[in-house]
Amino acid sequence: MAGRLQGRKALVTGGARGIGGAIATAFAREGADVAVLDLKLASAEAKVAELAQFGTGTFAVAADVSDEAAVKAAVAAATQALGQIDILVNNAGIDTTSVVAEMETAMWDEMMAVNLRSVFLCTRAVLKPMIARKFGRIINIASQLGHKGAPEMAHYAAAKAGVIGFTKSLAYEVARDGVTVNAICPGPIDTELFRGLPEEWRRHKLGELPIGRAGQVTEIAPTAVLLASEEGAYYIGATMNPNGGDIML
Repeated sequence: MAGRLQGRKALVTGGARGIGGAIATAFAREGADVAVLDLKLASAEAKVAELAQFGTGTFAVAADVSDEAAVKAAVAAATQALGQIDILVNNAGIDTTSVVAEMETAMWDEMMAVNLRSVFLCTRAVLKPMIARKFGRIINIASQLGHKGAPEMAHYAAAKAGVIGFTKSLAYEVARDGVTVNAICPGPIDTELFRGLPEEWRRHKLGELPIGRAGQVTEIAPTAVLLASEEGAYYIGATMNPNGGDIML
């Protein structure tokens, strides 16, 4: 039986591990050819080797997603390898903590570059061909903190709120061209990024959750599959919220 993404071509940024890795796996399982973009080529290649079990097309590419020239080159290479890009998942990101009064400007700028500028750069790189073909799926990984904020994470919350605003605005521009643009706003997920946050911050955050635990990456990937599939065609500018009840919208 053919998968829900049979014949589609997907590019997942930050796709070597964590949420992006789980989405790449879920897409390949559903029949999509998948290009994995990561900061380190070795990591992308390791993920691609793992995806070989599904028998779909794969491609590994490295780029700093905040670098305009690097993004253009990486997307061009992925497009050449797969033939086209039907689905883009903007997942690459970083996570740091600081109170605003002590935050260095460099920390703020890095967060905006990696977690917000990259979404614009990667999206712009694939958008015109999607519009020309009258089909595309753009899925932006935001965060529940983009809705509610958090102490010591003003820069992160601001960037993710920007992703949500970008998602909604772009959705207005391209929905009638057959391109859907949506965001997923996960809560705390058991990833390398989350485990790298201060233990006290993590413990406090998990204590706030009605479900009382961090989510697993496999609990986020099905939402991405839905949004990428034909079944997700009526989701326009939506923010999907698998967050353990951290915020209820």
